[in-house]
Formats: sequence, structure tokens, C-alpha cells
Amino acid sequence: MSTLLNDMHSQLNATLVAEICHPETCEALRDIIRNAVANGMKISVGGGRHAMGGQQFAGSSVHIDMTSLDKVIDVNHERGLLHIGAGACWPKIIEESHRMEFFPGKSWAIRQKQTGVDNVTLGGSISANAHGRGLRMQPMGDDIEDLTLLDAEGRLLRCSRTENSELFSLVIGGYGLFGIIYSATLRLTPRLRVRRLVDIIDLDDAMNAVYRRAAEGSLYGDFQFIIDPSDSGFLRRGVFASYKSVESGESEGMKENSDLSPNAWLELLRLAHEDKAKAFRIYAQHYVATDGNLYWSDTMQLSTYIPSYAEYLEANRPVDPDNDVKETLMIGEHYIPPESLLTFMHLAREILIHHGAELIYGTIRSIKRDTVSFMPWAKNDFACVIFNLRTRHNEKGVQRTADTFRALIDASVNMGGSFFLTYHRYASTAQVQGCYPLFQEWLRKKIQYDPGELFISDWYLHYRDAFHEGEKTE
Repeated sequence: MSTLLNDMHSQLNATLVAEICHPETCEALRDIIRNAVANGMKISVGGGRHAMGGQQFAGSSVHIDMTSLDKVIDVNHERGLLHIGAGACWPKIIEESHRMEFFPGKSWAIRQKQTGVDNVTLGGSISANAHGRGLRMQPMGDDIEDLTLLDAEGRLLRCSRTENSELFSLVIGGYGLFGIIYSATLRLTPRLRVRRLVDIIDLDDAMNAVYRRAAEGSLYGDFQFIIDPSDSGFLRRGVFASYKSVESGESEGMKENSDLSPNAWLELLRLAHEDKAKAFRIYAQHYVATDGNLYWSDTMQLSTYIPSYAEYLEANRPVDPDNDVKETLMIGEHYIPPESLLTFMHLAREILIHHGAELIYGTIRSIKRDTVSFMPWAKNDFACVIFNLRTRHNEKGVQRTADTFRALIDASVNMGGSFFLTYHRYASTAQVQGCYPLFQEWLRKKIQYDPGELFISDWYLHYRDAFHEGEKTE
């Protein structure tokens, strides 16, 4: 039965799929693949459905929802290895890691997860090669010991750095196009207590603060910048929160949750739309008040996510028959050499103002060069700059967001930077090729490993066709 699916965040990828399957075993997953091949159907794969570029959906495809494949398969208490189904979301992964004691009272923990949302599957995180707030960490592929993959023939393949190594590197950051990740073994780390350290600083000190805090023992951190264009500190000043490892005996004042409550987040989101100066003031006050708090290194990374905030804003805004267009947020992520961050943010300020783009949320994080994936987005050590833009669901609103992100990509490219491929499909083929010189080879590898193009997505078809068209005109 045909079903309309959409992503959770931008809600700009409504896609009619032929059917949705919810396999609970490896054999059931294999049967779906073989039946799709026999019936001439294509397959798309999703989990939490938070990706925004259309890489988890494809029109008229058999859509596989992986979230029932979330069982623990094996554990190694000594080495801190958790082998679990790829459909497991991060709260369950964290819960299962706590069961793995390597010494009485000492348990393992995840190293990182993407921030902002928790109900994302491990398979989805691997496919996007996601990253978290680690100050000195590579993207998530570095945390994967091995994985098992069902290919287009229904074969279950074990992939690691030493076994099917090329396929391993393609699947990490492969956006679900090289097969279906059935399970993965996650490398854990000892669970630590960390102390939150908060600074209100200017951007020109931000990267120095990152290096300084990292040298002092901070493991995680990010910088939330001012989003009010009328403020002299717009994109230039913000809250830098880092998390320093402390002695295991320290526990006084230990907090279970490091994030704001759902109601507090809803209020901040409302203010970010209506009174940006007040929104930042309240956000900064919250963080300053929590300076010195102790948290666990893994649960500190869990986030409050409000999937219905757009509906909340809709219900609470003044009635205006002439302005009833739906709106959501669109994310763009841009990678900048640390030494060029100030220059980039100055240009970003001009770009946002020029295009009339409204920023609702923004943050800067740190990433180390990716040495695992075939087509890395972190080609070097980068500062990751994330913009969340208010986007109205009409032609003008979407075009404004698209033009803004294309201009931001150009600015990052001119500084030797890059952007994340699948948050949207606004980047030109020239921009993709410039930032990802291996892209065409990556497309050829896709056909090598999946010659019938069984595993597809709207994002893949968009760029496959764009690059093929470009080859014809050369």
C-alpha cells in the first residue's frame, strides 16, 4: 500500500513509497531484498527519518524501516565492544553500554553521537558518518570496529578495516547506497564524569579556547553564537561550553540531564522567532548558571528534541489569513579551516543579511580529519559551522534558503573548506565536485557494488543524473 513519508525536521521531502517494511530479523531483511529484486522494485532505507536531503526516501520504492532491528548481538566487556542491530537508536545504545561493566561499578559508554536529536539509528549515523561535540575526534566511522552488510544479492558480508575493507570505507558515509547495514560493532570508552565549563567569548578567541580547553582535559565542547542581526555580536560572540574529565571520586552535585527541559526549549524557539536578543540572553543565563555542573560523558550528549515545535509555533502565532504558509527549519553545515573561521563568519554575516535569511540557531564545533571513509567530508581538521534557517514552504521561501546555502558553500570553498552533502540538494554539481573530488569515482563504485542500482534515494538520483548530464555536455 502506497504511503507518504517525510523527514522529521525540514518536512520538505514528502515522498510516496510503494510500501513500508519493518523487518525484525536478518532473514526477514534478506527476504525483502530478494522479493524487491524479483519484482523489479527499488529499495530505500530509513530509521529516525531526520535526514533532510532526501537520502532516506525514493519515490515508488520499497521502504525499509530499520528500527525493529535493535537487538544486542554480542558484547566484549574487556575491550568495550558492543555489537548491536543497526536499527538501535542512541538512548538504547547508551542503556546497553551501561550493562557492560569492565570492573565493578565501572561501565562503558559511547564516545560520541550527533547532537540535537536522539532517536537516530546507529545505521543512519554510520551512513552519514555523523559527528558530535568531541573536541579531538574524527567523525563516527572512527568509532566503528566492524559492520555486517546485506548486499544487493542478499549476501551478509562482514566489513572492517581488514575484511572487505574498501566496502567498509564506502558504507561509512555511503548514505545507504552500498547495501543495508544489518548490525555494527561500536567501540566504546570508559564512562567518565565531566565538568561543564562555560565562557561567554568573542569568536576571535573561540578556536584558541577550543585548543586551550582540550589541552586542559576537556573532551567535548561547542560554541553557540548570537543569531540577532541587529546585535553587534551577530555571529561574532557566543556561549562556549566545554566538558572536562574529572576524578572518578567527584560526584557531589552530579546532574542526570545537561539539556533544557522541553518546555524551556519551546520557549527559546518561540523567542528565537520573535525576540532573538532575549532568546540569547536566556540561553546564556542558563549555561552560565550551570558552569561547574557535573555530568556523565555519555548522557550529557543526549538532547531535548521537539518534533512538533513547528506546529507549536503555528498554534501560538497571531491569526493572519494572508500569512498561513507552513514553515520549518533547514540545516546547512559548512567546514572551515580553523585559521579562516573569522573571515568565513564575516562573509556569512554579509550573506545572511544580503539574502534576507533568518537564522534561528547556530553553532560551531571542531572535527579532526577523517581517515576512515572513502569520500570524507572532513578532509582536514575543520571548524564545523551549522546554520538553522527559517524556511517558508513556498517558492520564495525555499529559493531564499537555497540561494543562501549556495552562497555559504561558495564562501567555504574559497577558503579551502567544504559542506555536508546530504542536508539538502541545493549545491550545484560544480560545488559538489569542488568539495568532493572523489564524487564521480564514488558514483562508479556505487555501480560496481550495486550494478542494478537496487539501493537508491531521491538525493542519489538527483546528483547521479546531474553528473551524468554534466558529462554529456563536456
